[in-house]
Amino acid sequence: MDVLSRSSAASLAPNEPERLEALRSYGILDTAIEPAFDDITRIASFVCQTPVALVSLVDEGRQWFKSARGFGERETPIDQSICGHALLEQNFLEIPDTLADARTINNPLVTGPEKLRFYAGALLRTPDGLPLGTICVLDNKPRQLTQEQRDILSALARQVMSQMELRRALAISDRLQRNVSRLMAVAGHDLKQPLQVMVMAIDRVRGKLTDTRDQERLGHAIDAGMRIAEELDQLAEMSALQTGDGMPRPTVFPIADLFRSIANTWQIHADAKGVRLVVSPCRARIVSDPTMLRAIIGNLVGNAIKYTERGRVLVGCRRKGNTLSIEILDTGRGIEADQQSAIFNAFHQIDPGSEGLGLGLSIVRRTAEALGHKVELKSTFGSGTHFSVRVPLAAGP
Repeated sequence: MDVLSRSSAASLAPNEPERLEALRSYGILDTAIEPAFDDITRIASFVCQTPVALVSLVDEGRQWFKSARGFGERETPIDQSICGHALLEQNFLEIPDTLADARTINNPLVTGPEKLRFYAGALLRTPDGLPLGTICVLDNKPRQLTQEQRDILSALARQVMSQMELRRALAISDRLQRNVSRLMAVAGHDLKQPLQVMVMAIDRVRGKLTDTRDQERLGHAIDAGMRIAEELDQLAEMSALQTGDGMPRPTVFPIADLFRSIANTWQIHADAKGVRLVVSPCRARIVSDPTMLRAIIGNLVGNAIKYTERGRVLVGCRRKGNTLSIEILDTGRGIEADQQSAIFNAFHQIDPGSEGLGLGLSIVRRTAEALGHKVELKSTFGSGTHFSVRVPLAAGP
């Protein structure tokens, strides 16, 4: 691209450090494509009748696009940013002809192969008024929006900020919950120690008493103290598990119980899609946490049904040494090789246009790690997917 003259480089906002700090607090930069934002740019492009629509966030040294419709890049250098000029406006910037405006006349996006001749952007502002970027529309010919189109673009900007505020609120809530859980775990442990000392002291005193009624009263006090200690144990374990620091409660149980539950839950979903759900019988007994393992298998079966348009989803098992491999196979679209390493990340979706938040496989990975179970994936794009979960077999017949 051509070297840009100073006339087209936007000046920094007067509160640039605070603005950048606010932008990064949302944790959205360099995240994956999400349908919620792509829906907004699709609407903006349709309403404004432009080939290009962007959700643009102006970072230090670059502008990064959370959603880019009709534009091949995910980011551009800051001195090519028209949105940088929009940050200096109150709410809205419209440039009917970029070749007739000193701010954009030398911009490579205008003079280069893209030949962008029209720009309109509605500001994305934090609740306290800091500008983060825009939702903008661009065209290859000069033009002007109608007042109704400007109003709708501004409304879509509010929707983008609502999505970003929701993401940040969820992240803050998660951190707060983890902090509370850690505090509960520490409190449970620290309170239990003096309680045990108290119970032991009461027990020693009771042994020296001769009045049976007094002995009975102290016996009740000991029982109450033991119950409190047990409850503190449960509090500490539950809190540790919520923070990912604790261990689940493995038990021995027949895999048939889990398979029956999975079939009862997911059969109606498979029938609604016209997909055949086959759950093969298995008589093995395994060692795991039944609730957590059900969450893993349920997510994998639900995902298989979701991405299988026709054919079947098969759930079965096979023995491998002293482990049982629980296997979920589908005849769906499969997963492309370059996506297979990322599908277990939170908010990642195999199909960006699908429903949901893309958390299912993230839950699978985190839960399997907590249980110590190995999850394996085999998939060829266009010919289905095969997940397997290895769990320990119970000893004995």
